Amino acid sequence: MQLLVHKYGGTSVQSKENRQHVIKHIKDALVQGYKLVVVVSALGRKPDPYATDTLLGLVDFPANQNANRELDLLMSCGEIISSVVLTSELMNHQIKASALTGAQAGIITTMDFNYARIKKVETKRILHELQQHDVVVVAGFQGQTESGEITTIGRGGSDTTAAALGAALFAEQIEIFTDVNGVMTADPRLVENARHLESVSYTEICNLAYQGAKVVHPRAVEIAMQANIPMRIRSTYTDLPGTYVTSATSHEIEIADRLITGIAHISSISQIKVQTKEAAYRVQSEVFKAMAEAGISVDFINMSPTSVIYTIPDYLTNQAVSILELLGFHPEITENCAKVSAVGAGMTGQPGVISKIVQALTDAGIEILQSADSYTTIWVLVVKEDLNRAVNALHEVFELS
Repeated sequence: MQLLVHKYGGTSVQSKENRQHVIKHIKDALVQGYKLVVVVSALGRKPDPYATDTLLGLVDFPANQNANRELDLLMSCGEIISSVVLTSELMNHQIKASALTGAQAGIITTMDFNYARIKKVETKRILHELQQHDVVVVAGFQGQTESGEITTIGRGGSDTTAAALGAALFAEQIEIFTDVNGVMTADPRLVENARHLESVSYTEICNLAYQGAKVVHPRAVEIAMQANIPMRIRSTYTDLPGTYVTSATSHEIEIADRLITGIAHISSISQIKVQTKEAAYRVQSEVFKAMAEAGISVDFINMSPTSVIYTIPDYLTNQAVSILELLGFHPEITENCAKVSAVGAGMTGQPGVISKIVQALTDAGIEILQSADSYTTIWVLVVKEDLNRAVNALHEVFELS
């Protein structure tokens, strides 16, 4: 059995008109001899009536106190409605289709309500459905625990659902359909001459996704990479091939001459700097333990014998400052920052990359507040007002247009 996994986001299934594009892609795959597992998100976005955030509004989340278990029951409804609507329309097109919840599709998760992780996929039911039907439509973003509790797997969870099903079913390819025609060298809303990328490695797209590119969830890429299943990121509204994602060693992708693949960014973050004259290890331990206990995720960490520097989302700044002050620290805060990342597998072992970044930003009159690097990514922190100029400066200096 030749099998493809398709995933369609909320805007792709939002209206009957949009779903006609979805059905066309499904028909095209069926003509090529494939059977399909189609993963769908909830219909549209707030204020659409069945979007996840609209459903949460029914219980006045987050203003009201709600149990996470019950929130998962509520949030899972949007994708179930979407799966039934699309299945009905496929049947009206004489396509043999059936709908399954995430639980019925065999997605078994941890007990972490709202942020569950997929432990395994039991494929017996979905394989049975594929024997009887050409298309199985699965509600994304959800699963169940081994004791039968309904769970959701966090924002971007439908991408993760698609990847997990693709890996478990040994699919030929996982295709993520979005509003854009694949991966770009930068956010086209900031960079007018951003270019579409025909192919990227798993590592590159994962790093781009973690650093702010929103075309696919990084956890989905990790699952596909572990299973060595190619992904394709495509537009719902065209027949263009989009961006092909596979391993860097594959003969189908050539990245050897590409120093930098793209520029990603994350905005609305704050830099926190804690200076100390005491033993640094004590400060480091106390600061990060306090953040963890408060459920505050920290990023962009720099440590030295006299200071600890890290970033958090802007909306958590007041909470973090209060915690640090209770511990007796006097943190320096720089709000409204942006993290800009240059990502590329080709930079590994290549001298001069950081020099080009620093020179480009210096020439543009942009102050670097903080920096860090890995084998495939170099990060810089700038004030949010400089974000647009910083992204454009790096896009230009690495000739990504």
